[in-house]
Amino acid sequence: MTKEQLIKRKNEYLDWELGVFFHFGIRTFYEGHIDWDMKEMPASAYNPTELDCEQWIRTIKAGGAKYAVLVCKHHDGFANWPSKYTDYSVAATPWRDGKGDLVREFVDACRKYDMNIGLYYSPAQFGSVKMDHKEYDDYFINQISELLGNYGKIDYLWFDGCGSEDHEYDTVRIVKAIRDLQPELMIFNMWDPDTRWIFNESGIAALDDGCMADSLGFSVQTDRTDALGELLFLPGECDCKIRANWFYGDADIPTLKSLEELWGIYLSSVGRGCNLLLNIAPDRRGLIGEEDAKRFLELHERVEREFSDPFMTLKDFRIEEGEAYVNDVRFDNAKLLKYIVLEEDLSEGESHITDFTIELAPVEFGTNKLIHKGFAVGHKMIVPLPYLAANGFTVRITGWRGDHYKLKDIKVYACDRF
Repeated sequence: MTKEQLIKRKNEYLDWELGVFFHFGIRTFYEGHIDWDMKEMPASAYNPTELDCEQWIRTIKAGGAKYAVLVCKHHDGFANWPSKYTDYSVAATPWRDGKGDLVREFVDACRKYDMNIGLYYSPAQFGSVKMDHKEYDDYFINQISELLGNYGKIDYLWFDGCGSEDHEYDTVRIVKAIRDLQPELMIFNMWDPDTRWIFNESGIAALDDGCMADSLGFSVQTDRTDALGELLFLPGECDCKIRANWFYGDADIPTLKSLEELWGIYLSSVGRGCNLLLNIAPDRRGLIGEEDAKRFLELHERVEREFSDPFMTLKDFRIEEGEAYVNDVRFDNAKLLKYIVLEEDLSEGESHITDFTIELAPVEFGTNKLIHKGFAVGHKMIVPLPYLAANGFTVRITGWRGDHYKLKDIKVYACDRF
């Protein structure tokens, strides 16, 4: 891709905002197994007799998701497609009489429902399989080539650093193979990244995370960071789980997150300029459970209810050099302010804003009061307000990189006080 095409692609990615992670594999059928416990999980147990990827994608599309990421191979090495390079795959299971291909069913469902397609692949060596670095690079490239060469256009490739902390990869050769197969592909966080991880699996971005970064985190198993050498336009993604664990387990059934907790996660991820990738683990039937689906739809309903009808937008603001503000507006009737949402123009492939403030004009006399001091804006910064009564307010951009910044939009959400 050219630089302009890559910038456009990254902005498209940010517009996706909400995606769903699907952890489904051999571990789905072995209750209580965890990463790296090295317990054997024979392929014979894998038999999701009601598996329906269209049910997965219909559900998340109704819930506002714009992309889906399927775990194709997790750290255990089991391949959710009939890979020619391992005997540990769906071809060795009773599911579909050994002729099934979960990756195929997943990508077909995504295309049917116009969902952006993401594939997850754990690079880690697994179980008792031991190869030298060159042999494993070959294995890695062979399997990635199957995933990127046999299923049409893929939008997003998600690499997980866990288990690779001490492994040496021929990253130049690996990246070339990937880019040759899928030139428009977005890569998550490793080697030649287009997007980045936010250093936790709780779905929480920092107020100053934005979409610029000069280093990358590697995995939850290390504090290691990889310096990039410069500040780059790398959209952030917050991954987290709708329940306590990544894969389905009977013991996990009571741990479904409440709507209020998911709402807080949404405000702390999408509301801080990052994408939210929320994991929903299909059960042993091969279906999204009713309660998980219901909760995901409730989250979407909350988003729609809160952000469907802005009281003011950018056209209601006067923009001056170095400052964007409501020109000391006084509402005809006092308003209860709920949210102020800032969006930066990222069409040049850079976020400039580093500091901003929000001041409120009190209802009962007095001067404007500072009620929020913010940092990065990037794709979107949602500032929640506790239904504050106001006669007006001011947004000021007080710091930025370079000689300019440009706002794409400001949205204000409010309701009448009385």
